[in-house]
Amino acid sequence: MKDNTLLPLNNFKKIKGPLVAVVLDGIGFGKDDGSDGVKVSYTPTLDKLFKEPLFTRLKAHGTAVGLPTDDDMGNSEVGHNALGAGRVFAQGAKLVSEAIASGAIFSGTSWSVIENRCGAGGTLHLIGLVSDGNVHSHIDHLYAILNRCEESRIARVRIHGLLDGRDVGATSALDYFAPLEHHCAEMQKRGCNCRIASGGGRMVTTMDRYGADWTIVERGWNTHVLGSGRMFSSATEAISTYYEEDPGMTDQYMDPFVIADGTEPVGTIADGDSVVFFNFRGDRAIEISRAFEDQEFSHFDRQRYPEVFYAGMMEYDGDTKIPANYLVEPPAIDNTLGEYLCASGIRSFAISETQKFGHVTYFWNGNKSGYIDANLEKYVEIESDKLAFDLKPWMKAAEITDLVTEAIRSGRYDFIRVNYANGDMVGHTGVEPAIRIAVETVDLCLSRLLAAVEKAGGICLITADHGNADCMWTQKNGVRSPMVAHTLNPVPLIVKDYAQANRFLMAGIPEPGLANVAATLCVLLGLQPPGDYEPSLLELTTS
Repeated sequence: MKDNTLLPLNNFKKIKGPLVAVVLDGIGFGKDDGSDGVKVSYTPTLDKLFKEPLFTRLKAHGTAVGLPTDDDMGNSEVGHNALGAGRVFAQGAKLVSEAIASGAIFSGTSWSVIENRCGAGGTLHLIGLVSDGNVHSHIDHLYAILNRCEESRIARVRIHGLLDGRDVGATSALDYFAPLEHHCAEMQKRGCNCRIASGGGRMVTTMDRYGADWTIVERGWNTHVLGSGRMFSSATEAISTYYEEDPGMTDQYMDPFVIADGTEPVGTIADGDSVVFFNFRGDRAIEISRAFEDQEFSHFDRQRYPEVFYAGMMEYDGDTKIPANYLVEPPAIDNTLGEYLCASGIRSFAISETQKFGHVTYFWNGNKSGYIDANLEKYVEIESDKLAFDLKPWMKAAEITDLVTEAIRSGRYDFIRVNYANGDMVGHTGVEPAIRIAVETVDLCLSRLLAAVEKAGGICLITADHGNADCMWTQKNGVRSPMVAHTLNPVPLIVKDYAQANRFLMAGIPEPGLANVAATLCVLLGLQPPGDYEPSLLELTTS
Protein backbone atom coordinates (compact mmCIF):
# COMPACT_ATOMS: atom_id res chain seq x y z
CA MET A 1 0.00 0.00 0.00
CA LYS A 2 1.26 3.44 -0.90
CA ASP A 3 2.50 5.58 1.98
CA ASN A 4 0.76 8.96 1.63
CA THR A 5 2.72 10.63 4.41
CA LEU A 6 4.01 14.00 3.18
CA LEU A 7 7.55 15.08 4.02
CA PRO A 8 8.11 18.32 5.91
CA LEU A 9 8.98 21.40 3.90
CA ASN A 10 12.59 22.45 4.33
CA ASN A 11 13.13 25.58 6.43
CA PHE A 12 9.46 25.86 7.37
CA LYS A 13 8.84 27.25 10.85
CA LYS A 14 5.82 25.83 12.64
CA ILE A 15 2.99 28.32 13.12
CA LYS A 16 0.92 28.80 16.26
CA GLY A 17 -2.58 28.82 14.80
CA PRO A 18 -4.43 26.80 12.18
CA LEU A 19 -4.61 27.13 8.43
CA VAL A 20 -8.17 28.09 7.50
CA ALA A 21 -9.37 27.64 3.91
CA VAL A 22 -12.52 29.60 3.07
CA VAL A 23 -14.56 28.89 -0.07
CA LEU A 24 -16.74 31.87 -0.99
CA ASP A 25 -19.12 29.82 -3.06
CA GLY A 26 -20.26 31.64 -6.19
CA ILE A 27 -18.19 34.82 -5.73
CA GLY A 28 -15.99 35.71 -8.68
CA PHE A 29 -14.79 38.78 -10.56
CA GLY A 30 -17.44 40.23 -12.86
CA LYS A 31 -17.54 43.18 -15.22
CA ASP A 32 -16.98 45.70 -12.42
CA ASP A 33 -20.25 47.42 -13.30
CA GLY A 34 -23.84 47.50 -12.08
CA SER A 35 -24.40 43.87 -13.05
CA ASP A 36 -21.60 42.72 -10.74
CA GLY A 37 -23.19 41.81 -7.43
CA VAL A 38 -19.82 41.70 -5.69
CA LYS A 39 -18.78 45.10 -6.97
CA VAL A 40 -22.01 46.91 -6.07
CA SER A 41 -22.23 45.42 -2.57
CA TYR A 42 -20.65 46.91 0.54
CA THR A 43 -17.62 44.67 1.02
CA PRO A 44 -14.91 46.43 3.06
CA THR A 45 -13.29 43.13 4.02
CA LEU A 46 -12.99 41.82 0.48
CA ASP A 47 -11.89 45.24 -0.79
CA LYS A 48 -8.89 45.11 1.55
CA LEU A 49 -8.13 41.47 0.78
CA PHE A 50 -8.03 42.12 -2.97
CA LYS A 51 -5.10 44.48 -2.31
CA GLU A 52 -3.05 41.89 -0.42
CA PRO A 53 0.36 40.99 -1.91
CA LEU A 54 -0.47 37.27 -1.84
CA PHE A 55 -3.35 37.59 -4.28
CA THR A 56 -4.18 36.26 -7.73
CA ARG A 57 -7.13 35.22 -9.86
CA LEU A 58 -7.88 31.58 -10.60
CA LYS A 59 -9.61 29.96 -13.53
CA ALA A 60 -12.61 28.02 -12.23
CA HIS A 61 -14.36 26.79 -15.36
CA GLY A 62 -13.83 24.79 -18.51
CA THR A 63 -10.69 22.76 -18.99
CA ALA A 64 -9.24 24.04 -15.69
CA VAL A 65 -11.77 21.86 -13.84
CA GLY A 66 -11.98 18.95 -16.28
CA LEU A 67 -14.88 20.12 -18.43
CA PRO A 68 -14.80 19.70 -22.21
CA THR A 69 -14.22 23.29 -23.33
CA ASP A 70 -13.69 26.75 -21.92
CA ASP A 71 -17.25 27.59 -22.95
CA ASP A 72 -18.43 25.32 -20.08
CA MET A 73 -19.17 27.10 -16.83
CA GLY A 74 -17.74 25.65 -13.67
CA ASN A 75 -19.86 24.35 -10.82
CA SER A 76 -19.49 23.59 -7.15
CA GLU A 77 -18.94 19.87 -7.66
CA VAL A 78 -16.09 19.97 -10.16
CA GLY A 79 -14.71 23.02 -8.36
CA HIS A 80 -14.45 21.22 -5.04
CA ASN A 81 -13.10 18.10 -6.78
CA ALA A 82 -10.28 20.24 -8.16
CA LEU A 83 -9.69 22.00 -4.84
CA GLY A 84 -9.42 18.72 -2.97
CA ALA A 85 -7.65 16.60 -5.60
CA GLY A 86 -4.87 18.94 -6.66
CA ARG A 87 -5.17 17.69 -10.23
CA VAL A 88 -7.63 18.00 -13.10
CA PHE A 89 -9.84 15.00 -13.81
CA ALA A 90 -12.20 14.56 -16.74
CA GLN A 91 -15.60 15.42 -15.32
CA GLY A 92 -19.30 14.66 -15.86
CA ALA A 93 -20.16 16.09 -19.25
CA LYS A 94 -16.80 15.21 -20.73
CA LEU A 95 -16.90 11.67 -19.38
CA VAL A 96 -20.38 11.07 -20.75
CA SER A 97 -19.58 12.63 -24.13
CA GLU A 98 -16.48 10.44 -24.43
CA ALA A 99 -18.48 7.35 -23.49
CA ILE A 100 -21.10 8.17 -26.11
CA ALA A 101 -18.47 8.82 -28.78
CA SER A 102 -16.72 5.52 -28.04
CA GLY A 103 -19.94 3.56 -27.62
CA ALA A 104 -18.88 2.49 -24.12
CA ILE A 105 -22.08 3.84 -22.61
CA PHE A 106 -24.08 1.21 -24.49
CA SER A 107 -21.63 -1.67 -24.19
CA GLY A 108 -21.93 -2.28 -20.47
CA THR A 109 -24.13 -4.59 -18.45
CA SER A 110 -26.69 -1.92 -17.55
CA TRP A 111 -27.69 -1.12 -21.12
CA SER A 112 -27.84 -4.81 -21.94
CA VAL A 113 -30.30 -5.36 -19.09
CA ILE A 114 -32.39 -2.43 -20.28
CA GLU A 115 -32.55 -3.81 -23.84
CA ASN A 116 -33.60 -7.24 -22.57
CA ARG A 117 -36.31 -5.90 -20.29
CA CYS A 118 -37.68 -3.58 -22.95
CA GLY A 119 -37.59 -6.42 -25.44
CA ALA A 120 -39.83 -8.37 -23.06
CA GLY A 121 -42.41 -5.58 -23.13
CA GLY A 122 -41.11 -3.10 -20.59
CA THR A 123 -41.03 0.67 -21.10
CA LEU A 124 -37.83 2.70 -20.84
CA HIS A 125 -38.29 5.86 -18.76
CA LEU A 126 -35.74 8.65 -19.05
CA ILE A 127 -35.75 11.18 -16.18
CA GLY A 128 -33.53 14.24 -16.11
CA LEU A 129 -32.87 17.91 -16.70
CA VAL A 130 -33.74 18.96 -20.25
CA SER A 131 -31.31 21.72 -21.23
CA ASP A 132 -27.82 22.29 -22.57
CA GLY A 133 -26.60 23.89 -19.33
CA ASN A 134 -23.95 21.14 -19.11
CA VAL A 135 -23.86 21.34 -15.32
CA HIS A 136 -26.25 18.54 -14.39
CA SER A 137 -27.05 17.22 -17.85
CA HIS A 138 -26.88 17.98 -21.55
CA ILE A 139 -29.76 17.49 -23.93
CA ASP A 140 -27.36 16.00 -26.49
CA HIS A 141 -26.90 13.06 -24.13
CA LEU A 142 -30.66 12.54 -24.05
CA TYR A 143 -30.82 12.60 -27.85
CA ALA A 144 -27.96 10.08 -28.01
CA ILE A 145 -29.94 7.71 -25.77
CA LEU A 146 -33.07 8.21 -27.87
CA ASN A 147 -31.13 7.43 -31.04
CA ARG A 148 -29.79 4.26 -29.45
CA CYS A 149 -33.32 3.29 -28.42
CA GLU A 150 -34.28 3.25 -32.10
CA GLU A 151 -31.18 1.28 -33.04
CA SER A 152 -31.96 -1.23 -30.26
CA ARG A 153 -35.59 -1.43 -31.38
CA ILE A 154 -36.89 -0.39 -27.98
CA ALA A 155 -40.58 -0.07 -28.66
CA ARG A 156 -41.78 2.27 -25.91
CA VAL A 157 -39.94 5.24 -24.36
CA ARG A 158 -41.21 7.87 -21.94
CA ILE A 159 -39.34 11.06 -21.04
CA HIS A 160 -39.85 12.77 -17.69
CA GLY A 161 -38.24 16.14 -18.32
CA LEU A 162 -37.19 18.58 -15.61
CA LEU A 163 -37.05 22.27 -16.45
CA ASP A 164 -33.76 24.09 -15.87
CA GLY A 165 -33.98 27.90 -15.82
CA ARG A 166 -30.88 28.04 -13.64
CA ASP A 167 -27.88 26.96 -15.71
CA VAL A 168 -29.60 28.39 -18.79
CA GLY A 169 -32.08 31.23 -19.36
CA ALA A 170 -34.69 31.64 -16.64
CA THR A 171 -37.60 31.08 -19.06
CA SER A 172 -35.97 29.08 -21.84
CA ALA A 173 -37.83 25.77 -21.40
CA LEU A 174 -39.69 25.90 -24.70
CA ASP A 175 -36.38 26.18 -26.54
CA TYR A 176 -35.71 22.61 -25.40
CA PHE A 177 -39.11 21.01 -25.01
CA ALA A 178 -40.57 22.08 -28.36
CA PRO A 179 -37.77 20.46 -30.42
CA LEU A 180 -37.86 17.42 -28.13
CA GLU A 181 -41.58 16.97 -28.75
CA HIS A 182 -40.95 17.19 -32.50
CA HIS A 183 -38.17 14.61 -32.20
CA CYS A 184 -40.51 12.26 -30.33
CA ALA A 185 -43.14 12.68 -33.05
CA GLU A 186 -40.58 11.76 -35.71
CA MET A 187 -39.56 8.68 -33.70
CA GLN A 188 -43.20 7.62 -33.56
CA LYS A 189 -43.40 7.80 -37.35
CA ARG A 190 -40.44 5.41 -37.49
CA GLY A 191 -42.08 2.94 -35.12
CA CYS A 192 -40.78 3.90 -31.67
CA ASN A 193 -43.57 4.97 -29.31
CA CYS A 194 -41.72 7.85 -27.66
CA ARG A 195 -43.45 10.62 -25.71
CA ILE A 196 -42.79 13.17 -23.01
CA ALA A 197 -44.73 11.91 -19.99
CA SER A 198 -44.20 14.45 -17.21
CA GLY A 199 -42.14 17.38 -16.06
CA GLY A 200 -41.59 20.14 -13.53
CA GLY A 201 -39.14 22.77 -12.36
CA ARG A 202 -35.89 21.44 -10.96
CA MET A 203 -36.16 23.30 -7.65
CA VAL A 204 -39.61 21.92 -6.82
CA THR A 205 -39.60 18.56 -8.58
CA THR A 206 -37.23 15.60 -8.08
CA MET A 207 -33.85 17.34 -7.83
CA ASP A 208 -33.38 17.92 -4.09
CA ARG A 209 -29.91 17.42 -2.62
CA TYR A 210 -28.32 16.62 0.74
CA GLY A 211 -31.72 15.77 2.24
CA ALA A 212 -32.65 19.45 2.34
CA ASP A 213 -36.31 18.92 1.36
CA TRP A 214 -37.57 15.42 0.60
CA THR A 215 -40.97 16.82 -0.44
CA ILE A 216 -39.26 17.85 -3.69
CA VAL A 217 -38.43 14.20 -4.38
CA GLU A 218 -41.91 13.11 -3.30
CA ARG A 219 -43.39 15.57 -5.78
CA GLY A 220 -41.24 14.05 -8.50
CA TRP A 221 -42.21 10.50 -7.52
CA ASN A 222 -45.90 11.38 -7.64
CA THR A 223 -45.46 13.05 -11.02
CA HIS A 224 -43.15 10.58 -12.80
CA VAL A 225 -44.07 7.26 -11.22
CA LEU A 226 -47.70 7.64 -10.22
CA GLY A 227 -48.82 10.08 -12.92
CA SER A 228 -50.49 12.20 -10.27
CA GLY A 229 -50.82 15.93 -10.84
CA ARG A 230 -52.16 18.60 -13.14
CA MET A 231 -52.67 17.14 -16.59
CA PHE A 232 -52.00 18.56 -20.05
CA SER A 233 -51.99 17.16 -23.57
CA SER A 234 -48.33 18.07 -24.14
CA ALA A 235 -45.32 19.49 -22.35
CA THR A 236 -45.34 22.62 -24.47
CA GLU A 237 -48.97 23.21 -23.57
CA ALA A 238 -48.15 22.81 -19.88
CA ILE A 239 -45.19 25.21 -19.99
CA SER A 240 -47.04 27.80 -22.05
CA THR A 241 -50.05 27.63 -19.74
CA TYR A 242 -47.96 28.17 -16.62
CA TYR A 243 -46.26 31.16 -18.26
CA GLU A 244 -49.63 32.66 -19.15
CA GLU A 245 -51.06 32.11 -15.68
CA ASP A 246 -48.05 33.64 -13.93
CA PRO A 247 -45.97 36.11 -15.99
CA GLY A 248 -43.34 36.04 -13.25
CA MET A 249 -42.91 32.27 -13.46
CA THR A 250 -39.38 30.98 -13.98
CA ASP A 251 -38.58 27.48 -15.18
CA GLN A 252 -36.75 26.21 -12.12
CA TYR A 253 -39.79 26.84 -9.89
CA MET A 254 -42.50 25.71 -12.32
CA ASP A 255 -45.09 23.38 -10.83
CA PRO A 256 -45.00 19.75 -12.01
CA PHE A 257 -47.23 18.51 -14.80
CA VAL A 258 -48.41 15.18 -16.18
CA ILE A 259 -49.07 14.46 -19.86
CA ALA A 260 -52.31 12.57 -20.43
CA ASP A 261 -54.62 11.35 -23.14
CA GLY A 262 -57.82 12.66 -21.69
CA THR A 263 -57.55 11.69 -18.04
CA GLU A 264 -55.14 8.79 -18.58
CA PRO A 265 -51.44 9.54 -17.93
CA VAL A 266 -49.32 8.44 -20.88
CA GLY A 267 -46.26 7.34 -18.90
CA THR A 268 -46.65 6.01 -15.37
CA ILE A 269 -43.82 3.72 -14.26
CA ALA A 270 -44.85 0.08 -13.77
CA ASP A 271 -43.47 -3.35 -12.92
CA GLY A 272 -41.06 -4.62 -15.56
CA ASP A 273 -40.02 -1.15 -16.74
CA SER A 274 -36.52 0.34 -16.80
CA VAL A 275 -35.56 3.80 -15.60
CA VAL A 276 -32.49 5.86 -16.49
CA PHE A 277 -31.77 9.08 -14.64
CA PHE A 278 -29.74 10.85 -17.29
CA ASN A 279 -28.20 13.62 -15.18
CA PHE A 280 -24.46 13.13 -14.79
CA ARG A 281 -23.93 15.30 -11.71
CA GLY A 282 -24.39 13.50 -8.43
CA ASP A 283 -25.69 15.84 -5.77
CA ARG A 284 -29.25 16.25 -7.05
CA ALA A 285 -29.49 12.67 -8.32
CA ILE A 286 -28.88 10.73 -5.11
CA GLU A 287 -32.24 11.15 -3.40
CA ILE A 288 -34.43 10.16 -6.36
CA SER A 289 -32.07 7.19 -6.86
CA ARG A 290 -32.68 6.11 -3.28
CA ALA A 291 -36.43 6.39 -3.80
CA PHE A 292 -36.15 3.90 -6.67
CA GLU A 293 -33.61 1.57 -5.03
CA ASP A 294 -34.13 1.46 -1.26
CA GLN A 295 -36.32 -1.41 -0.15
CA GLU A 296 -36.69 0.15 3.29
CA PHE A 297 -37.59 3.75 2.55
CA SER A 298 -39.18 6.16 5.03
CA HIS A 299 -38.73 9.70 3.70
CA PHE A 300 -42.23 9.73 2.19
CA ASP A 301 -45.01 7.33 1.29
CA ARG A 302 -44.25 6.04 -2.19
CA GLN A 303 -47.79 4.58 -2.35
CA ARG A 304 -46.64 2.18 -5.05
CA TYR A 305 -43.13 0.77 -5.46
CA PRO A 306 -42.80 -0.74 -8.94
CA GLU A 307 -40.26 -3.44 -9.74
CA VAL A 308 -37.94 -1.65 -12.18
CA PHE A 309 -34.34 -1.76 -13.32
CA TYR A 310 -32.91 1.61 -12.29
CA ALA A 311 -29.66 3.07 -13.60
CA GLY A 312 -28.01 6.44 -13.27
CA MET A 313 -26.05 8.11 -16.00
CA MET A 314 -23.14 7.73 -13.59
CA GLU A 315 -22.45 6.41 -10.12
CA TYR A 316 -23.44 9.33 -7.95
CA ASP A 317 -21.82 8.20 -4.68
CA GLY A 318 -18.88 5.81 -4.82
CA ASP A 319 -18.90 4.95 -1.11
CA THR A 320 -22.59 4.18 -0.68
CA LYS A 321 -22.81 2.73 -4.21
CA ILE A 322 -25.71 4.91 -5.33
CA PRO A 323 -27.07 3.86 -7.69
CA ALA A 324 -26.24 0.18 -7.91
CA ASN A 325 -26.29 0.36 -11.72
CA TYR A 326 -25.08 3.12 -14.04
CA LEU A 327 -24.17 3.70 -17.67
CA VAL A 328 -20.85 5.60 -17.42
CA GLU A 329 -17.95 4.91 -15.08
CA PRO A 330 -17.16 7.85 -12.74
CA PRO A 331 -13.79 9.60 -12.65
CA ALA A 332 -11.39 7.70 -10.44
CA ILE A 333 -10.11 10.41 -8.10
CA ASP A 334 -7.41 9.02 -5.86
CA ASN A 335 -4.79 10.48 -3.55
CA THR A 336 -6.83 13.48 -2.50
CA LEU A 337 -5.47 16.18 -0.24
CA GLY A 338 -7.57 14.79 2.61
CA GLU A 339 -5.92 11.38 2.27
CA TYR A 340 -2.44 12.91 2.34
CA LEU A 341 -3.24 15.13 5.33
CA CYS A 342 -4.71 12.25 7.33
CA ALA A 343 -1.66 10.10 6.54
CA SER A 344 0.51 12.98 7.75
CA GLY A 345 -1.34 13.35 11.04
CA ILE A 346 -3.01 16.68 10.24
CA ARG A 347 -6.12 17.35 12.35
CA SER A 348 -8.91 18.72 10.16
CA PHE A 349 -12.30 20.39 10.59
CA ALA A 350 -14.81 20.90 7.75
CA ILE A 351 -18.08 22.81 7.96
CA SER A 352 -20.90 24.22 5.86
CA GLU A 353 -24.66 24.30 5.83
CA THR A 354 -26.67 21.55 4.18
CA GLN A 355 -26.64 23.11 0.71
CA LYS A 356 -22.84 22.89 0.49
CA PHE A 357 -21.92 20.39 3.19
CA GLY A 358 -21.31 17.65 0.62
CA HIS A 359 -18.98 19.95 -1.25
CA VAL A 360 -16.48 20.41 1.60
CA THR A 361 -16.69 16.68 2.40
CA TYR A 362 -17.88 14.34 -0.37
CA PHE A 363 -16.65 16.32 -3.40
CA TRP A 364 -13.53 17.63 -1.66
CA ASN A 365 -12.62 14.04 -0.85
CA GLY A 366 -12.91 12.82 -4.44
CA ASN A 367 -16.60 11.79 -4.52
CA LYS A 368 -16.32 9.69 -1.37
CA SER A 369 -18.69 9.86 1.57
CA GLY A 370 -17.72 9.69 5.22
CA TYR A 371 -14.52 10.27 7.09
CA ILE A 372 -11.11 9.37 5.78
CA ASP A 373 -9.89 9.10 9.38
CA ALA A 374 -12.49 9.83 12.06
CA ASN A 375 -9.73 10.14 14.65
CA LEU A 376 -8.26 13.13 12.85
CA GLU A 377 -11.30 14.73 11.19
CA LYS A 378 -14.54 16.38 12.29
CA TYR A 379 -17.28 17.30 9.80
CA VAL A 380 -20.11 19.63 10.84
CA GLU A 381 -23.32 20.21 8.88
CA ILE A 382 -25.67 23.06 9.78
CA GLU A 383 -29.17 22.43 8.48
CA SER A 384 -30.22 24.87 5.76
CA ASP A 385 -33.54 26.66 5.87
CA LYS A 386 -36.29 25.19 3.70
CA LEU A 387 -37.40 28.30 1.86
CA ALA A 388 -36.46 30.28 -1.22
CA PHE A 389 -32.98 31.69 -0.74
CA ASP A 390 -33.89 35.24 -1.75
CA LEU A 391 -36.26 35.37 1.26
CA LYS A 392 -33.41 34.79 3.71
CA PRO A 393 -30.18 35.62 1.86
CA TRP A 394 -28.04 35.56 4.99
CA MET A 395 -28.73 31.82 5.16
CA LYS A 396 -26.61 30.11 7.87
CA ALA A 397 -23.45 32.16 7.45
CA ALA A 398 -23.51 33.53 11.00
CA GLU A 399 -24.01 30.10 12.56
CA ILE A 400 -21.17 28.72 10.45
CA THR A 401 -18.91 31.56 11.56
CA ASP A 402 -19.76 30.97 15.21
CA LEU A 403 -18.62 27.35 14.99
CA VAL A 404 -15.54 28.11 12.89
CA THR A 405 -14.31 30.74 15.34
CA GLU A 406 -14.92 28.27 18.15
CA ALA A 407 -12.90 25.63 16.29
CA ILE A 408 -10.08 28.13 15.75
CA ARG A 409 -10.01 29.09 19.43
CA SER A 410 -10.04 25.46 20.53
CA GLY A 411 -6.56 24.80 19.19
CA ARG A 412 -7.64 21.26 18.27
CA TYR A 413 -7.23 21.60 14.52
CA ASP A 414 -4.33 22.20 12.14
CA PHE A 415 -6.51 22.68 9.05
CA ILE A 416 -10.05 24.06 8.84
CA ARG A 417 -12.12 24.37 5.69
CA VAL A 418 -15.42 26.20 5.39
CA ASN A 419 -17.89 26.97 2.62
CA TYR A 420 -20.17 30.01 2.63
CA ALA A 421 -23.02 29.12 0.26
CA ASN A 422 -24.69 32.54 -0.02
CA GLY A 423 -23.10 33.87 -3.20
CA ASP A 424 -24.13 30.81 -5.16
CA MET A 425 -27.51 29.85 -3.75
CA VAL A 426 -28.86 33.40 -3.63
CA GLY A 427 -27.10 34.21 -6.91
CA HIS A 428 -29.22 31.51 -8.55
CA THR A 429 -32.38 33.45 -7.69
CA GLY A 430 -31.43 36.46 -9.81
CA VAL A 431 -32.99 38.77 -7.20
CA GLU A 432 -30.64 41.75 -7.01
CA PRO A 433 -31.39 43.08 -3.49
CA ALA A 434 -31.08 39.57 -2.07
CA ILE A 435 -27.78 38.95 -3.87
CA ARG A 436 -26.33 42.14 -2.41
CA ILE A 437 -27.40 41.12 1.09
CA ALA A 438 -25.89 37.68 0.52
CA VAL A 439 -22.54 39.09 -0.55
CA GLU A 440 -22.49 41.59 2.30
CA THR A 441 -23.35 38.85 4.77
CA VAL A 442 -20.37 36.80 3.63
CA ASP A 443 -18.11 39.86 3.83
CA LEU A 444 -19.20 40.57 7.40
CA CYS A 445 -18.77 36.95 8.48
CA LEU A 446 -15.38 36.83 6.81
CA SER A 447 -14.25 39.81 8.90
CA ARG A 448 -15.22 37.91 12.06
CA LEU A 449 -13.44 34.79 10.89
CA LEU A 450 -10.26 36.69 10.01
CA ALA A 451 -10.20 38.31 13.44
CA ALA A 452 -10.25 34.85 15.02
CA VAL A 453 -7.44 33.62 12.73
CA GLU A 454 -5.37 36.70 13.57
CA LYS A 455 -5.84 36.23 17.32
CA ALA A 456 -4.82 32.57 17.01
CA GLY A 457 -1.74 33.38 14.94
CA GLY A 458 -2.88 31.38 11.94
CA ILE A 459 -3.15 31.72 8.18
CA CYS A 460 -6.28 32.15 6.06
CA LEU A 461 -6.55 31.14 2.42
CA ILE A 462 -9.63 32.51 0.68
CA THR A 463 -10.92 31.39 -2.70
CA ALA A 464 -14.12 30.42 -4.53
CA ASP A 465 -15.26 27.45 -6.56
CA HIS A 466 -16.87 29.40 -9.44
CA GLY A 467 -18.63 32.67 -10.13
CA ASN A 468 -22.34 33.49 -9.81
CA ALA A 469 -23.13 36.59 -7.74
CA ASP A 470 -20.64 38.47 -9.90
CA CYS A 471 -23.25 38.65 -12.68
CA MET A 472 -26.78 39.43 -11.53
CA TRP A 473 -28.23 40.33 -14.92
CA THR A 474 -27.45 40.63 -18.59
CA GLN A 475 -28.70 43.24 -20.98
CA LYS A 476 -29.70 42.91 -24.62
CA ASN A 477 -31.31 45.63 -26.72
CA GLY A 478 -31.76 47.70 -23.62
CA VAL A 479 -33.68 44.97 -21.80
CA ARG A 480 -32.28 43.42 -18.61
CA SER A 481 -32.74 39.74 -17.86
CA PRO A 482 -31.84 38.08 -14.55
CA MET A 483 -28.68 36.00 -14.77
CA VAL A 484 -29.24 32.91 -12.63
CA ALA A 485 -26.47 30.64 -13.89
CA HIS A 486 -22.82 30.31 -12.94
CA THR A 487 -20.35 32.50 -14.79
CA LEU A 488 -17.12 31.97 -16.70
CA ASN A 489 -15.40 34.57 -14.53
CA PRO A 490 -12.20 34.01 -12.55
CA VAL A 491 -12.28 33.70 -8.77
CA PRO A 492 -9.99 35.09 -6.08
CA LEU A 493 -7.09 33.46 -4.30
CA ILE A 494 -5.89 35.40 -1.28
CA VAL A 495 -3.55 34.32 1.48
CA LYS A 496 -3.63 36.37 4.67
CA ASP A 497 -0.70 35.32 6.82
CA TYR A 498 -1.18 36.39 10.42
CA ALA A 499 1.45 33.94 11.70
CA GLN A 500 4.34 35.78 10.04
CA ALA A 501 6.65 32.88 10.89
CA ASN A 502 7.62 32.22 7.26
CA ARG A 503 8.00 34.33 4.14
CA PHE A 504 5.90 33.39 1.13
CA LEU A 505 5.99 34.82 -2.38
CA MET A 506 3.68 34.27 -5.34
CA ALA A 507 5.22 31.60 -7.53
CA GLY A 508 4.14 33.21 -10.80
CA ILE A 509 2.24 30.18 -12.13
CA PRO A 510 0.90 30.98 -15.62
CA GLU A 511 -2.90 30.64 -15.93
CA PRO A 512 -3.46 29.22 -12.44
CA GLY A 513 -6.64 27.32 -11.64
CA LEU A 514 -8.45 25.72 -8.74
CA ALA A 515 -6.30 22.60 -8.95
CA ASN A 516 -3.29 24.66 -7.80
CA VAL A 517 -4.90 25.28 -4.42
CA ALA A 518 -4.22 21.84 -2.87
CA ALA A 519 -0.45 22.11 -3.27
CA THR A 520 -0.65 25.69 -1.96
CA LEU A 521 -2.38 24.41 1.18
CA CYS A 522 0.39 21.84 1.61
CA VAL A 523 3.03 24.56 1.50
CA LEU A 524 1.14 26.67 4.03
CA LEU A 525 1.00 23.63 6.32
CA GLY A 526 4.74 23.11 5.97
CA LEU A 527 4.44 19.96 3.86
CA GLN A 528 5.98 19.06 0.52
CA PRO A 529 3.14 18.75 -2.03
CA PRO A 530 2.72 15.44 -3.88
CA GLY A 531 4.80 15.34 -7.02
CA ASP A 532 1.85 14.86 -9.36
CA TYR A 533 -0.18 17.77 -7.98
CA GLU A 534 -0.52 21.01 -9.90
CA PRO A 535 2.20 23.32 -8.52
CA SER A 536 1.73 25.57 -5.51
CA LEU A 537 0.78 29.18 -6.09
CA LEU A 538 3.18 30.14 -3.31
CA GLU A 539 6.81 29.42 -2.68
CA LEU A 540 8.58 29.51 0.66
CA THR A 541 11.61 31.78 0.60
CA THR A 542 14.35 32.22 3.18
CA SER A 543 15.51 35.59 1.83
